[in-house]
Amino acid sequence: MSHQIALNFEDGVTRFVSANAGETVADAAYRQGINIPLDCRDGACGTCKCFAEAGRYELGEDYIEDALSADEAEQGFVLTCQMRALSDCVVRVPASSAVCRAGQASFDAQISRLQQLSDSTIALSIKGEALSRLAFLPGQYVNLGVPGSGQTRAYSFSSLQRDGEVSFLIRNVPGGLMSSFLTGRALAGDSMTLAGPLGSFYLRDIRRPLLLLAGGTGLAPFTAMLEKIAEQGSEHPLHLIYGVTNDFDLVELDRLEDFAARIPHFSFSACVASPESQYPRKGYVTQHIEPAHLNQGDVDVYLCGPPPMVEAVSQFIREQGIAPANFYYEKFAASAA
Repeated sequence: MSHQIALNFEDGVTRFVSANAGETVADAAYRQGINIPLDCRDGACGTCKCFAEAGRYELGEDYIEDALSADEAEQGFVLTCQMRALSDCVVRVPASSAVCRAGQASFDAQISRLQQLSDSTIALSIKGEALSRLAFLPGQYVNLGVPGSGQTRAYSFSSLQRDGEVSFLIRNVPGGLMSSFLTGRALAGDSMTLAGPLGSFYLRDIRRPLLLLAGGTGLAPFTAMLEKIAEQGSEHPLHLIYGVTNDFDLVELDRLEDFAARIPHFSFSACVASPESQYPRKGYVTQHIEPAHLNQGDVDVYLCGPPPMVEAVSQFIREQGIAPANFYYEKFAASAA
């Protein structure tokens, strides 16, 4: 039986390799053209030391303390020349993808669905045979090419890959290069390219309650995460707070309702910042974070939104005198032409 190993490099590139039963991660990577740095294969030098963020594995006993201490192994550090996967795993590699000869992959696809969800948000799906080989961690993004421009824009996946199809939520920016293409020229069947996956913002193993905070189209990575959670289940409470500026910015609420029905212990709330809003819950995301959501620090916080929101949430949590067990965030800003 083989297992999928996601190798996350320090420059944000992620590549997946398949490890056969009993095969070390270093050997599996090398067999598939990725050179994790190492000076020995005997657990003696420590050059291939990485960090296992998720998954089950065994290290055996064929390495020395100088290469990997007991404390490091307890924390999750591994020697990839000794690591043998017992499940799918995520491994953080402290080297760039270029050093490891593992540049980001490129894929060709076609527009399969295009829908303007509101004045401010566009839903885009692309599909292609090549995408059936695309693997990524829920929460990651790709660089999507704007046809005819030679330029790319970064967008988080808003869905998992199914039958060679993936989806995105794209903010409709006046004058934006991608927005202008999608609203003015794009048709179903048009070709598009994407390169990736990329990013260190992705769903980790769920070991405690989660607080998910989304701003605007920062909702996209969370819908992909929630698809994964709906598949694998979770025993821990999960709460999403989704904040937007105007009423028309609220999208995908039906989808969130569906997740709430499918995922035990999952709940969500939405809020609108505009004073003119007619939505029942008004204000900013920080005004709707309750003490129970922070669980006295025994919580993993995921945050995706524009820079001012990220900074406001970070300051709010500091003011509560609580340090979350983990705090993962991703900032994004819209690009104009």
